[in-house]
Amino acid sequence: MIKNSILFFLLLVSTCICKAQLSAKEIAVLKSDLVKAVESSKLTDSLHEKLSKLPNRSGLLTAYLGTLEALKAKHAWNPYNKIKYVKVSLKTMQKAVDMDKENLEIRFMRFSIEHFTPGFLGFSKDLDVDRKEIVKHYQNRNFGIADDGLIKSVAKFMVDSKRCTAEEIKILKKFI
Repeated sequence: MIKNSILFFLLLVSTCICKAQLSAKEIAVLKSDLVKAVESSKLTDSLHEKLSKLPNRSGLLTAYLGTLEALKAKHAWNPYNKIKYVKVSLKTMQKAVDMDKENLEIRFMRFSIEHFTPGFLGFSKDLDVDRKEIVKHYQNRNFGIADDGLIKSVAKFMVDSKRCTAEEIKILKKFI
């Protein structure tokens, strides 16, 4: 349920336009469909197939693909497949981060996926790195093209995640 809320939040508040691959209208439709995909494995699969076929995906589109792979894990009933999809998702998210290290939204998507992945699985290795990077963006007021809604919502989530230090919370609370 919380994972669904985070995905919904990510998709609604983001205003980033991804290179020239998709128009602003297509991005808006994609984000709307991603929200619906949280509850639909069929839609998750069709969106995943569509994004997989795009050549030269931007970092952000790659991150959306990684988010869909995480949703495939959510929809899978077989524990083996769940783990397989999480592994694939996190590899895709690493690729997205490598493509655009300074993108707050990409870092936040990976952080939220790892935040909601059970720690005993050992897939939450980038939580600290992403947390520090996200806080650095706030400290330096380096938000790229993120809008005020996204900036405020990410800060609130980070504080509520209970994964930040007291000093980090102080920095983030200035934006809530």
